[in-house]
Amino acid sequence: MIKKILFLVLFSITSFFPAIADEGMWLPLLLQQLNAEQLQTNGFKLTPEDIYSVNQSSLKDAVLQFGGGCTGVVVSPEGLLLTNHHCGYGRIQSHSSLENDYLTDGFWAMNKEEELSNPGLTITFIVRMEDVTSKVLAGVNDQMEENQRNGIILRNTQQIKEEATAGSHYGAIIKEFFYGNQYFMFITETFKDIRLVGAPPSSIGKFGADTDNWVWPRHTGDFSVFRIYADADNKPASYSPDNVPYKPKHFLPIGMNGVKQGDPSLIFGFPGSTQQFLPSFAVEFITDEVNPLRIKMREASLSIIDAAMKADDEIRIKYAARQSSISNAYKKWIGENLGLKRKNAYEKKLEFESRFKGLANTKNQEYLKILEDLKVNHEAQKKYTLARDLFREFIFYGPQLIRFASDFNNIAINHAQLEKDKAVEAEVEKLKQKTRGHFKNYDKELDQEIFASLMEIYLEEINPEFKSELQALIASKYDNDPEVFASKLYEKTMFADEQKTNDLLINFSASSIKKISKDPAFSVMRTLFISFQTQIEPEYFRLAEEKDKLMREYVKAIQTLIPDKNYWPDANLTLRVGFGKVEGSSPHDGMLYEYQTTLEGVMQKRNPDHKPTEEFYVPDKLVELYEQKDYGPYGENGKMPVCFTASNHTTGGNSGSPIIDAEGKLIGLNFDRSWESTMSDIMYDPDICRNIVVDIRYVLFIIDKYAGAKHLVEEMSLAN
Repeated sequence: MIKKILFLVLFSITSFFPAIADEGMWLPLLLQQLNAEQLQTNGFKLTPEDIYSVNQSSLKDAVLQFGGGCTGVVVSPEGLLLTNHHCGYGRIQSHSSLENDYLTDGFWAMNKEEELSNPGLTITFIVRMEDVTSKVLAGVNDQMEENQRNGIILRNTQQIKEEATAGSHYGAIIKEFFYGNQYFMFITETFKDIRLVGAPPSSIGKFGADTDNWVWPRHTGDFSVFRIYADADNKPASYSPDNVPYKPKHFLPIGMNGVKQGDPSLIFGFPGSTQQFLPSFAVEFITDEVNPLRIKMREASLSIIDAAMKADDEIRIKYAARQSSISNAYKKWIGENLGLKRKNAYEKKLEFESRFKGLANTKNQEYLKILEDLKVNHEAQKKYTLARDLFREFIFYGPQLIRFASDFNNIAINHAQLEKDKAVEAEVEKLKQKTRGHFKNYDKELDQEIFASLMEIYLEEINPEFKSELQALIASKYDNDPEVFASKLYEKTMFADEQKTNDLLINFSASSIKKISKDPAFSVMRTLFISFQTQIEPEYFRLAEEKDKLMREYVKAIQTLIPDKNYWPDANLTLRVGFGKVEGSSPHDGMLYEYQTTLEGVMQKRNPDHKPTEEFYVPDKLVELYEQKDYGPYGENGKMPVCFTASNHTTGGNSGSPIIDAEGKLIGLNFDRSWESTMSDIMYDPDICRNIVVDIRYVLFIIDKYAGAKHLVEEMSLAN
């Protein structure tokens, strides 16, 4: 069966190439199986070996995972890397203050000594990939219970990784594909000393902000610049002033010829998650119940945060990264629902399932039961899924107080063991660091307002089966009024007050444990977590494990019954390559989008009344460069290109991914999708799905002509 799956993957890639522009996030290792002539026929001068090679430097050696959730690309022999502004946003914000507002003003290191270190930030390269399916599944059979199967896979996986990395500084990751029908190992090299080199002001890097997010036409210079540092032997090392710029195995030359309609485009990166095999009832559940609930929760938070940020610059700086994180998925889910409904995703899934059942009825009737069992599982899991989403939205994207209180759970609950292990001091020191980081980006009054608003939604939406002591308390003592409850909570808790929290940690003693345990915010946190961990989580994960088994069988059945379909493994934050072309789109009747935008569009969107912190402010220096048409070597025919669209299939994690031309040159950085395209995590439509790219020439123009940091451009290799 494994050989069968591999054949199907290779078949789908091969059959896919004649059209170029198509869905798919392909494992670069498998491109080695393709005939180089097929690439050349479609306009690529690259060979599979140019794209992925273990024996010589290749494109993959310039592509990196940035911070665990984005992609970046190396562009100089001194470890200079480009990623998106929104990927570096949290780091830019961490260095910002009212005195040095890098979010508003931008930041540019004019020499290496001025580059800023970023504790905790890592980047990871993929050294090589290997199909380890047979090794991982050794000893596994279809008759096993899932927990027994998973236990064997876990032991096998650990052994494979240990053997692969023994005696080296490399790491190893093994991921499942096609719901566990196939496994690949990724040997990794992770660098820990990453320094901020440059970032445009948010008026460029985030131009259009929430209004333009997920929208085309786009005019955003969404990029930031970092540098990788290594030890004297060019190996990964923790930050040290003695570290030197990393010498990469490969870096991408910069394509200066620009793009035109129909040009081939290749994307390389670490896409995060797709769900292309979801059955119809799961798609219906997402569009009708899951997304609306999550949108409602985030909309409540954003309405409060946005108003506060607009009114107060200090809050704007404190909450910039958090607001961006909350709003991104919020708008994406709205667009996803619109696209899935407009393109009749539910109905198309039903049509596919009808075909599946017809084939199963004639070829293998055992497959019919899989879809039936999936529906039963889905119905059982729905209430747990919604309750879990409510909990996660409240804890992770709602008020910060409860999440901060949870940081003290370990020392409060496990104090005796920490005392025995003489680890109390170390735990207190960790809490001091977390406290400093927390209050740097925290406002008590704002957080209280968010708490009250989201708690009201939580109480309205939580299934009556999952009621906890907290709901009973708010009902009996506070007349079901979350606002009154929040007021009392924030008044009494020490975790909303930096001085009180610091006093506890500075004078930490055995009595401090009682103080933590009796704190009202800690009690609320414990009640919410205990309710989740006892009433929701166990059954959710039991049903999820059952669903994973059924999905593994379902996908295997699909590939067996319909071998002529193009199959690619769902994204899972592993290195993927995709092919497309530069092109516009026509997402609605009577609407035709061109493939490219220019600086002229920036000026058309410009609002002269906006402040530097508002969405459509344009810096005076940029206006001056536009008026003088001072574009240097980066303009084209008297215009300054800014962004373009292509038909590469992307998702979250592809932010910062290099867009590469037919010869292997960097032509842009992927940073978004059009709103109509957000549905592509579940269903790709080649007519409307477009990724949005900042043109590399605009990146260089901003670095050189706007920022005056030409020394960075001079590090790069510019090619026609």
